[in-house]
Amino acid sequence: MNAKERDTLLDTVRERFERNQPRHRGVEWAAVRTRLLADAGKLRSLGEMERTGGEPDIVRAGEKDALAFFDCAAETPSGRRSLCYDEDALDARKEHKPQGSALGMAAAMGIALLTEAQYRALQKLGEFDLKTSSWIATPANIRKLGGALFCDRRYGTVFVYHNGVQSYYAARGFRGALVI
Repeated sequence: MNAKERDTLLDTVRERFERNQPRHRGVEWAAVRTRLLADAGKLRSLGEMERTGGEPDIVRAGEKDALAFFDCAAETPSGRRSLCYDEDALDARKEHKPQGSALGMAAAMGIALLTEAQYRALQKLGEFDLKTSSWIATPANIRKLGGALFCDRRYGTVFVYHNGVQSYYAARGFRGALVI
């Protein structure tokens, strides 16, 4: 990323940060900017979150000094939909393969899928995925049996569902987390 691209990204994210103060009470933009500028890999990952429609913003990650960017777009990021769960599921599909997998794309971006706890925490900050759904990190015992978990918000409630890992839908993608 060149200096102009970096500055444009930082300006975009700063403006979102300032518009959404309740998501990160007590966090100063200068501290966030310093952490990002100290790690080019994190900055690149943040750029990928923005490029794919995630509208990343800082939220508290629960740990004392940890800060995380979560995808805060109203619906699952548009540049990360129609994906099966992981690379094994993608390889197993013989017909009508999707473009990729949620875990594969997240790894390439340098981010992680939200966990169920993170997804629920995000939903306390607003109403997300009213029309779409998002794959979430799935426990190994469920994945071993061929399943994966996804979430959405309907009827004022956050739901957790299951599907086969090879499934993909135009309205299902994934939300990511980037700890800085």
